[in-house]
Amino acid sequence: MTMKTAGIHHITAFAGDPQANVDFYAGVLGLRLVKKTINFDAPEIYHLYFGNEGGSPGTIITFFPAPGSRRGQIGGGQVGTTTYVVPQGALPFWEERLRKFGISVMKASRFGEDYLQFADNEGLKLELVEREEGPASQWTFGGVPAEKAIKGFGGVVLYSGNSASTRKVLTDVLGMTEIGEENGFIRFKAEGELGNLIDVPAANVPWGAGGAGTVHHIAWRAEDYEQHLEWNREVSKHGFRTTGIVERQYFKALYFREEGGILFEIATDPPGFATDEPADELGLELKLPDWYEPHREAIEANLLPIEVRVLKEDQQ
Repeated sequence: MTMKTAGIHHITAFAGDPQANVDFYAGVLGLRLVKKTINFDAPEIYHLYFGNEGGSPGTIITFFPAPGSRRGQIGGGQVGTTTYVVPQGALPFWEERLRKFGISVMKASRFGEDYLQFADNEGLKLELVEREEGPASQWTFGGVPAEKAIKGFGGVVLYSGNSASTRKVLTDVLGMTEIGEENGFIRFKAEGELGNLIDVPAANVPWGAGGAGTVHHIAWRAEDYEQHLEWNREVSKHGFRTTGIVERQYFKALYFREEGGILFEIATDPPGFATDEPADELGLELKLPDWYEPHREAIEANLLPIEVRVLKEDQQ
């Protein structure tokens, strides 16, 4: 029996200025900063997590903001576009809101759905789509009321350097179903309600280059620790070398790079983000894993201060 992921767990990207990153994802998009920690592999850099009220799997975008970092180039071997889903009837609100912040928007259609496409402050490509699927967000911030708020991920467009191989991984390894082909895109569906529709250009995409404004990796959901071990065996069975199980405090992870060049992760739904701070205080304090706690003073001194703030456009 083929294993099946429910869809996207989280997406992790590179950014530059950390305060500008917070201003865009919390201030403009109205997401909650659910965790403020560091890159466990590079403790001089923040690792910031934004999602719904609890940082549920399928809602989480994370960033490594490194001041002064070079701008990347979106291309093959990356997530090309990250899709967010909003409630039915919310796109006009979002078009007006983005324009209020001076953000250029374009309209597009794909597989019978209308999309509002734009980029963040670093050039990361984003889009919004209306769908009934998925629980509504309970979070409200700035000028974004809960009834218009982003629910979480709708999916992604994967830019592959070897499209045929990437598409085979989606079906044969991750257990997705191919459900359509249109205008050079092939669509796949996972079983969850969020982060479940994955589009892949049929043609290979020229290689990109990592840097601010590009995605580092995409993570797929494993429902628990036992299934995570099964995923490690399943991925290895298909000939991919994994990192093995890696502890990330708020989930366990394993990584492998598929033949289209995209770094895939499989991450566990548990334990979640309320393991080291109360649910109503998520993201308020810098959280460090135990092995970095003795170095807190030096780590904090090296990080630029950041705050979640209501932007001036929402104060008028």
